[in-house]
Amino acid sequence: MIACPLHHGVVLGAASLALAGWLFQPAAVVAQATEPRQPPPGLIKVQLARLNVALKEWHARYDPAEQMIRRPFSSPGYHTALTGGDVHPTRDSLNYAVALLDTGDPEFLARAEAILRRVIALQDQNPESRTYGIWSWFLEEPLERMSPPDWNWADFCGVQLLQVALDHRHRLSPELAAQVDTAIQHAARSIRRRNVGPGYTNIAIMGTYVTLVAGELYQLDDLREYALKRLRAFHAFTMKAGAFSEYNSPTYTIVALKELARLRQHAREAEARRLVEEIYRLAWEEIAHHFHAPTRQWAGPHSRAYRTLLPAETLALIQRSTEGRVQFSSDDPPPALDEHRLPTPCPRELEMFFTRLDEPRELVKTFVSTDPPVIGRTWLHPQFALGSVNRGDLWNQRRALLAYWGTADKPGYLHLRFLHDGYDFAAAQFFSVQRGGDILAGVNFATDGGDTHPSLDRIKNATIRAKDLRLRFEFGGLAGEAAPTSPTTLSQAARLQFGKVHLTLCAAFARFDGAEGRWEAGLDERKHLAWLDVVLYSGAEKEINLAQVEQAALGLLVRLSSEGPASPLAQVALNHGLLTLTTEDPSLRLSLPVRPAKVSELQKSFSVGAGR
Repeated sequence: MIACPLHHGVVLGAASLALAGWLFQPAAVVAQATEPRQPPPGLIKVQLARLNVALKEWHARYDPAEQMIRRPFSSPGYHTALTGGDVHPTRDSLNYAVALLDTGDPEFLARAEAILRRVIALQDQNPESRTYGIWSWFLEEPLERMSPPDWNWADFCGVQLLQVALDHRHRLSPELAAQVDTAIQHAARSIRRRNVGPGYTNIAIMGTYVTLVAGELYQLDDLREYALKRLRAFHAFTMKAGAFSEYNSPTYTIVALKELARLRQHAREAEARRLVEEIYRLAWEEIAHHFHAPTRQWAGPHSRAYRTLLPAETLALIQRSTEGRVQFSSDDPPPALDEHRLPTPCPRELEMFFTRLDEPRELVKTFVSTDPPVIGRTWLHPQFALGSVNRGDLWNQRRALLAYWGTADKPGYLHLRFLHDGYDFAAAQFFSVQRGGDILAGVNFATDGGDTHPSLDRIKNATIRAKDLRLRFEFGGLAGEAAPTSPTTLSQAARLQFGKVHLTLCAAFARFDGAEGRWEAGLDERKHLAWLDVVLYSGAEKEINLAQVEQAALGLLVRLSSEGPASPLAQVALNHGLLTLTTEDPSLRLSLPVRPAKVSELQKSFSVGAGR
């Protein structure tokens, strides 16, 4: 084993160092910055080769006219009013500049400096401004045009600028080095002013990194003390719950893991390193315990996800983090732009979860210790994985009910959605109770919920306009290659088979504004997606005041089994405005209101028979 002093006591094997690359020596303070230590002998060629491979596609995106990265527009659907065309993203451009500097190639220095000057000039550095310390997402859309501006960009951009200050400041011109220092401190002050709570997991961690490391680097005691207080609060909050509030997110648990890894490297405070180490392990536990080895998928439920099938880069990170002991492919994992900076070693005792699943295993996790709590249940079976959360919403980043089956090479999935004019309706509230492969689930509607986002576009006066409202059982991957057979009437259950896995879908109750739902099947061959929908309304656009709707709810049964279809279905009772669902299993019982109400009321008005 090779002991690496830059890890503050963390010990890595030679194989992981070869993959992770060299680690940069952080500067204690800017005035004392020294040359970064060179890569360990024999590793520079491996590292540089992988970094240069990762950089190839980034070089192709560089726009010398604007001195930023250029790419086709894409977004998660909020914060921006742009709809298409090419854009120049600020965060991506900084990521590219850091990677250019990391190569050590003198020819890339001028390009990196040009990018830094261009992006730093886009920061709002006026302390009196509402958007102080942040950047817009894109050059094409200044802060005042965003809908609304994203304060997280102080965190994301601040992190990248700190990599420059820690490791490359001595290579920059004095004028640019001073600009980098100033921009970091403005970002850190903005983060402190905003002061997000510990429930905003990835930003709580990232903002702690920026304020703590900036405080240490520039000897700003107020920032350092603020960051330590914030880290203590986040640690206490998260360890008490035993999970991140942004729970089980394939996107943001990885972001959290990487930023914790960055804190492990750069934080100098002994207390901070101790607290970070405990949270770091928690992140790996969340990943490992939800991993379904037969399909190599990250089992649900997911608080936030941008895609449903696990991307190759996540599997590559796991493979690198286990020093290759977990092998998903005989080939070298594809290089990541930041792998040399962020070694993320996985605790050895967790590696087994990534390699095999010999018998069924149930995971029950309290994600948020509120009243009522937010609890996830995951049934990991050698043939499939089925996960659900007891309460939440159906925003497009949620995976409140999610199943996987198939093989590692050809996985399939089921994802429950609710669509308002073709886009996920965040005002749709979700409730469930699960036992093994059986889930009873209910959906109702919030009069003050979000439309496309839980908070950025809340429904006004309880009124929406709609031409289509439908619940969707979406099938993707291998399961999305053929349209499922649609039952002829709502009272019939859909019974599907995927290899050895049998799936039953029952819409035991589906009413909206006096009308009953109907089944409808579809297929998008181009996107490899299929679906079974319960259509609640489809027709001319009309205005709907949810507060005046007496009944708007769905009651569902989802059953996954490797033993063949079972005949009993969900039973329904409607009394005093409460829909109650039961099955032959007396412990499976779910009740929820059928009349729309405020989010706060609906999220406390459900009850279950087998845990919450």
